[in-house]
Amino acid sequence: MKGLRLQMMAVAEGTSLQIEALSEGINQLTRGERSWRRSIQRRQNHPGYTGNHPLTSPVDMGKMESKHPEPDIPKMIATWWKTIQKPQRPTTVVPNVHFTFPTMWGNRYSNPPAQDSTPTIFSSLGRTPNSPDNFVSHFSDCVGRAAARTQEYLLFVDPEGKFKPSPVALSEVFLMTYVSRSCHLHMTDSLNCTAMTDQQRVLLGADWVWAVLEKPTKNPCIQIAVQILHLSEKSKGPAEDPPEIYTESMQMAKMESADRNKAERMVDFCTSIGRDCYALFLLFGRRGDPGNIYGVLSNNFNAATGKTRINRALVENFLRGSRYLHTPTGMLRAVITKRPGDPLTLLIKFT
Repeated sequence: MKGLRLQMMAVAEGTSLQIEALSEGINQLTRGERSWRRSIQRRQNHPGYTGNHPLTSPVDMGKMESKHPEPDIPKMIATWWKTIQKPQRPTTVVPNVHFTFPTMWGNRYSNPPAQDSTPTIFSSLGRTPNSPDNFVSHFSDCVGRAAARTQEYLLFVDPEGKFKPSPVALSEVFLMTYVSRSCHLHMTDSLNCTAMTDQQRVLLGADWVWAVLEKPTKNPCIQIAVQILHLSEKSKGPAEDPPEIYTESMQMAKMESADRNKAERMVDFCTSIGRDCYALFLLFGRRGDPGNIYGVLSNNFNAATGKTRINRALVENFLRGSRYLHTPTGMLRAVITKRPGDPLTLLIKFT
């Protein structure tokens, strides 16, 4: 930058010298014209001047005696100005810096570099994609976190044997972890989770209901009613249901369904809605594997109604000898892509 500035100063100094020389020549011609006019005035003022001799200026004498045309002084100056070597415009560019510096033609502004729109690793951290099917992967993330947190309590062993998480506490840990994560991912507009009240658990048999919502109406198009089945600590068999507290109206409803257990009430609830409502039984541990969480999902449990009792033994029977278990992602995708009216039964492993 310093060398460029010195070069510009040298060229400007040479140009100034040439302009001064041209101005000096014009001044000499003007002084000669003025000197001639003063001599003419002295001759005219002389007493012996008769006026017989013509008075011509040096320019007029040149026109009379010279055979060449009169020179065009402005044109000569313009031609001479074009021959002067002008300094080149500065082309120094500092990347990623917007700056201004003076030149002979005024201030020159450098254009700021165009911003690169290519996404980077840092710009994609924590970003939530806007794909319409994105709630499937979010659902898998939420259920995976909830199952992992619950598994920690399932595998917990008190060295003194005095403390053991209750079935109610395990259910609440799973549900609270899922709800917290789903709110963080803003997926409640696509897949909603509704926890049942104590009265609803008695009447419907479900602990909570997942619902896939339509857009933009947000009406449920697919529902999954969930019931948790626990292992008994003593025999590692089915745990007994906690005592149910009934109101007067609930006691009347209970009398009408006295011949049905909690699992059968949930199956009846799903059957009353239709094929788009699925019953999902979550097994928090099973015989021989108390530390993992399994699931059996179906919209066709009503086929067993009247033929056999729907209970934990029937649910576990589905898992015996099974070679393939779906993931939570595969479960939800299968439910969404199923043709309307078709039966569907899936075995899932959540941990």
